[in-house]
Amino acid sequence: MKLQSRLVLVLLGFVYAGAAEPAMAQYQGPEETPAVSGYEQQLAGEIRSSIKGFSPQTDNLGNLYVTLGSGAPHRLIVAPIDQPGYVVSEITPDGYLRVQRLPQRAPNAVFDLLHAAQPVWVMTRDEKWIAGVFSGLSVHLQPGRQNVPTMAHPDEMYVDIGASNAEEVRGSGVDVLDPISLIQSPQIIGTNEIAGPATGDRFGRGVLLELLRLLAAHKENIPGTLTIAFATQQWTGGRGLDRLLNELHPDELIYVGRIMPPRIDESKPASAATREAMIPGSGVLIGVSDASAPLSGLPAELKKIADSHTVRTQPVLAALPALASYAKATPLPARFAHLSVPSLYPVTPAEIISTPDVGALESLLYRYIAGKDVPGSNVGWGASGGAAPDDLRALTETYGASGHEEAVRERVKNLLPSWAKPETDAAGNLVLKMGSAKANSNAKKIVFIAHMDEIGYQVRSIEPDGRLLMDVLGGGYTEYFLGHVMLLHKADGSTVGGVLELPTKWDQPGFEWPHGPKAMDEPAHMYVGAHSAEETQKLGIKVGDWATVPKKYHALIGTRANARSFDDRVGCAALIEAVKALGPDLGDRQVTFIWSTEEEVGLKGAAAAAERMAKEGNAPDFVFAIDTFVSSDSPIESKRFADAEIGKGFVIRAVDNSNIAPREYVDRVVKLANENKIPVQYGVTGGGNDGAVFVRYGTVDVPLSWPLRYSHSPAEVIDTRDYDALAKIVAVLAKQW
Repeated sequence: MKLQSRLVLVLLGFVYAGAAEPAMAQYQGPEETPAVSGYEQQLAGEIRSSIKGFSPQTDNLGNLYVTLGSGAPHRLIVAPIDQPGYVVSEITPDGYLRVQRLPQRAPNAVFDLLHAAQPVWVMTRDEKWIAGVFSGLSVHLQPGRQNVPTMAHPDEMYVDIGASNAEEVRGSGVDVLDPISLIQSPQIIGTNEIAGPATGDRFGRGVLLELLRLLAAHKENIPGTLTIAFATQQWTGGRGLDRLLNELHPDELIYVGRIMPPRIDESKPASAATREAMIPGSGVLIGVSDASAPLSGLPAELKKIADSHTVRTQPVLAALPALASYAKATPLPARFAHLSVPSLYPVTPAEIISTPDVGALESLLYRYIAGKDVPGSNVGWGASGGAAPDDLRALTETYGASGHEEAVRERVKNLLPSWAKPETDAAGNLVLKMGSAKANSNAKKIVFIAHMDEIGYQVRSIEPDGRLLMDVLGGGYTEYFLGHVMLLHKADGSTVGGVLELPTKWDQPGFEWPHGPKAMDEPAHMYVGAHSAEETQKLGIKVGDWATVPKKYHALIGTRANARSFDDRVGCAALIEAVKALGPDLGDRQVTFIWSTEEEVGLKGAAAAAERMAKEGNAPDFVFAIDTFVSSDSPIESKRFADAEIGKGFVIRAVDNSNIAPREYVDRVVKLANENKIPVQYGVTGGGNDGAVFVRYGTVDVPLSWPLRYSHSPAEVIDTRDYDALAKIVAVLAKQW
């Protein structure tokens, strides 16, 4: 296997199980272990276990290091293992977590904002990973609101782990001082790039792990003493590096970590040369204090090695690695070099690096240590996977943006009982008719409808520079998506990774995220690792392909859960559960279940179904649209309206932007729910529902919902008890309405 391929796997979370011989990589799971500054212990333990054949040492700051050989010179190669994140600073009485940054100064102007409405891990003292989400504004609830939170500062940030009170938080094992980090797997972009949170903080330790494996596999004789170290707390003052220098007193140091620009004038943009050097694929970066001066000392020697082996290097203006700031810093050895790789969108969830750059860095270091090129290798690799255990999980983990619901429709068909024989209409809606009422029956004609689509983006055009111009499918706050990893779904059913580009000047001091009447509808550019239209086309990407957020169902505390596209996969799943409960013989009833298309872009599938049924003389008497009740059950929303609590039952969506349900029918649903001991709520919220397009044909629309926190974001949170209540009331209404 090529070095570059091995490094991809290291960066995606593979670590090595042994050191004496080439070892099968052991995959740690879909999310790499986070290591917030000062809380690197679990990751350090995994690294220690993976290199145990080297007898690694650990100091009381958590630094981990391996020493090979003896005598002079003593060479030290260090990579930091920490990343920026947060720590729990308070537990509120109603069960939310307040946070403080680590480091306490934000790494850039958008750091806090790009955490809004994103899934996270909270890592407890006993190394449990508790799933949660940062709270986010629900777009449907903001029109006309005053003093809307910006979500761009810890004063407005809350973490929701599904708890209802502080006791439940502590009962889960979460406490003050527990670190918090994003949940998001690294994503391969194009053919040879990787994107994801902390990518620029991970590559160094990946390089050093691969370096140790190669040294062990090929039993290299190393002149002098070589120490390879994994340092802690680099983001919070370089305390780990400072300690290592005082412990080891090396003759020379190579620091392998991200390039940070010197703080000369933060208002000035980087030079054109620096910007060019920071494009992934530009080769190995050598940090220097004066980019115009010729290289000397260790950096010059490393460049000479690189040049003799056609490894591309570039000097880049860089600050020295941070060292402790409350005392005089330990001086760096006279022979010092800073090596790195370029990254795009540094210190954001969409940070991108190039695997050839990382491979070139590994080759350079191996040549520096062993005096020869990296030998070939045929190491094998393992992977893991899992299956979705239930209907709701299966539906939420299936992708289907508006106009691209095919996979969701097939999933619904597969989840329905074998006796159900649904049909697909011209609009792509899935339609199931139940009941045996005759033409002259007095049975009311009833429709239950839930939409299959989710919000996303669609390729409008391929730009000459290889980027994609993406149209919005549905609406949502752009800060939940721009600057984050995306999946592009191609016409052949395969996917490629990409990132939605951040707004211009995002990395400048004083930047404010653009908001305005049309901000959510503005096209966005997507980067897929290509630099020309021809390269993009070679990836098989075409106009009309579509993109979504990578997503996964995460169970939170108790009966609560997080996933992107609960809107409206909860509704779809509730209809499936109701069909199963009703069975094939509904008797003298006329009930139609519809799983509709393109709700998020104008109720298009529902409108087509309503028109068709009216033309057939079969317009329903009642339609129960099953969709989200966008809830203000959040610490950053106003409780003035949309005040339905998750976990307290299904919700009658009595008033929204598209419909007002007659109170007599609201009360009738409440009565049936109470008679059947089904918990029920009712209220006013924002947005529209599929049932509204039936009203023009004489149908009464009585929308049914479940309360949802953080609508139209990756942080959506439900209580599965509400889903159960919703499925039960649908079955009751199908039989008794």
